Amino acid sequence: MKHLYLTDDHEIFRSSLRKFLEKEAYPYYEQWEEERMIPRSFWTKMGQQGYLCPDIDEQYGGSEVDWGFSVIINEELERVGSSLVGIGLHNDIVVPYLTAFGTDEQKKRWLPKCATGEIITAIAMTEPGTGSDLANIKTTAVLKDDHYVLNGQKTFITNGIQSDLVVVACKTDPKANPKHKGVSLLVVERDAPGFSRGRKLNKVGLHAQDTAELIFEDCLVPKENLLGEEGKGFLYLMDKLQQERLLVAIAAQTASEVMLKQTMDYVKSREAFGKPVSKFQNTQFKIAEMATEVEMGRAFLDQLIAEHIGGKDIVTKVSMAKWKLTEIARNIAAECMQLHGGYGYMEEYEIARRFRDIPVASIYAGTNEIMKTIIAKNLGL
Repeated sequence: MKHLYLTDDHEIFRSSLRKFLEKEAYPYYEQWEEERMIPRSFWTKMGQQGYLCPDIDEQYGGSEVDWGFSVIINEELERVGSSLVGIGLHNDIVVPYLTAFGTDEQKKRWLPKCATGEIITAIAMTEPGTGSDLANIKTTAVLKDDHYVLNGQKTFITNGIQSDLVVVACKTDPKANPKHKGVSLLVVERDAPGFSRGRKLNKVGLHAQDTAELIFEDCLVPKENLLGEEGKGFLYLMDKLQQERLLVAIAAQTASEVMLKQTMDYVKSREAFGKPVSKFQNTQFKIAEMATEVEMGRAFLDQLIAEHIGGKDIVTKVSMAKWKLTEIARNIAAECMQLHGGYGYMEEYEIARRFRDIPVASIYAGTNEIMKTIIAKNLGL
């Protein structure tokens, strides 16, 4: 199916990226899963080839290309494995905060190294007691002389261990009314006094993706590291969540396509009772159902991506896509594992890893329950 937003240049780019990943990612991915980390060397190789932050200005090391190139990067990384999600977070979630709200000085200081992979970024919103309710975060930052003094703890932070630059949501005015007007964004650098990493979290899936706790104890952050204006952090977060949730939908759709193809190949080759498993009506019906959901999901997603690239406000439909496509992916993972029989439960078959990796997509970037709340609100209910 021809994507609505892609040209021949995009397809040439996809071909070159696939060749790169076939050499630099696919052969090592299982090793990375066992080691529980994507090596920094892979990040720098991505940067050398122009696969990091391709849409930023050339003066900062980017290529100033349209967002369709980022979509391709995220799709192809997901085909390798879901643990590469941290690269998409760096390219298309964290760095856009810097390009949209950073000063010229901040951009010159950070963006070139973000594009080369010398700087790995993270965003710290979630706290041990606060997830979707961002207006009630407890991390505080008090301005004293030329520094903010940052105190608090964050958890479930993607790229938490390797990050060199962390955009931290904090309260600069804990008494603000309404509460969200007290939220600001501070950029904390790796060597900031008082900044430390807690546990590297042991997750059900996404084993190669480093996820960690971050701790700020009287952490000193130069006032020049305030991103945008004080008190507007909540609005900045809301402004960028559309793209973040679209990324999750893209990954879920891609995973569904990969799992369906792998399972079709398997049932054609696996025999039972003297014939391929694909010849049984139950198998055919299950595959037909999944193939239909995948086709419908792709059509809806491609339309959304085209509208997003066109600058349209599609928050409601993105919330629909994030919810529905992650749910479809979770169901497809279960169905495909079942069609693999006992082999589906074996680690050497990729479906076992996909089965572990998929469920979290229903939770992060706003739970699917929050997505339904947003949809209902925007429908006027």
